[in-house]
Amino acid sequence: MARRALPIFKQLTCRSSPTSFAVKPDPNTRFVTYMPRPGDGAPRPVTLIPGDGIGPLVTNAVEQVMEAMHAPVYFERYDVHGDMQRVPPEVLDSIRKNKVCLKGGLRTPVGGGVNSLNVQLRKELDLYASLVNCFNLPGLPTRHENVDIVVIRENTEGEYSGLEHEVVPGVVESLKVITKFCSERIAKYAFEYAYLNNRKKVTAVHKANIMKLADGLFLESCREVATKYPSIKYNEIIVDNCCMQLVSKPEQFDVMVTPNLYGNLVANTAAGIAGGTGVMPGGNVGADHAVFEQGASAGNVGNEKITDQKKANPVALLLSSAMMLRHLQFPSFADRLETAVKRVISEGKHRTKDLGGGSTTQEVVDAVIANLD
Repeated sequence: MARRALPIFKQLTCRSSPTSFAVKPDPNTRFVTYMPRPGDGAPRPVTLIPGDGIGPLVTNAVEQVMEAMHAPVYFERYDVHGDMQRVPPEVLDSIRKNKVCLKGGLRTPVGGGVNSLNVQLRKELDLYASLVNCFNLPGLPTRHENVDIVVIRENTEGEYSGLEHEVVPGVVESLKVITKFCSERIAKYAFEYAYLNNRKKVTAVHKANIMKLADGLFLESCREVATKYPSIKYNEIIVDNCCMQLVSKPEQFDVMVTPNLYGNLVANTAAGIAGGTGVMPGGNVGADHAVFEQGASAGNVGNEKITDQKKANPVALLLSSAMMLRHLQFPSFADRLETAVKRVISEGKHRTKDLGGGSTTQEVVDAVIANLD
């Protein structure tokens, strides 16, 4: 069956098990080798946005690990902060040139007239698909086992369209925009992701029982796309029931595709179930560009105490950078980094406060570097 190629995170996970890199592979059972094209080992430029709060701490952690691995990437650093009115043009130009960006959190003011720079980036670069991978890490205790969920969220419209105005004093109207074009392309991305990563099921999350036209259009688009992938099971779930099912039986979910706002809620819920936002990787991708960041609560920049004590958890961004390396077609470097991070988590000696430990960011970084093969 012919399928039009869509942008995809290259080999994001090994579907056989989220823990498949926790044990060093036996070289006697090595798979057929990856054969690069001539020139594939040339270092690649990556735009780096440290961001606000804990952002500089965790992005520096990635820089240290990349240097220790001698990874074939180098960073072009830009200072961007959430209180700016707009993303500077030179930053957008750098991402357009490099095609790939790694970023820390950008603080989003609550209320007021300042728009979220996180949302601006997604719209300016048409990063229409947000992907968050929520899975159990070996050695990290959670309430549920066998969690391995990928939340794919439409990133450019819905309640995040930013179309708000005051009709009369005391009455504000906020528009939710859903289009067939955007709904269809996010559904295609979700199904192609499932197909390329040997996933078995795609679940569409909606509220079409109430928002019959808007969410109804989203569901109609998902159903049409689902017919082109008969080998992948498709089902639907209302968003409120989805949240209940997530906290009671999360292992039933595989790939989830959602409109914008629901995806934010579902991804954060799934991350909390699987170990917390500090360990869940993610990113945003469009036809031409990709931005990698902490998967859930990407706008969370920590608090002053964590920043001052330098005890931010770097795991989420380290795993996101492993996703980035696979996207850049450097799979062995991604494997080494992911294996080292999972070993550190499994050993349990170096964990930050959110994971029940007392380690600093640098202590976690040193432990990851020590576990690199």
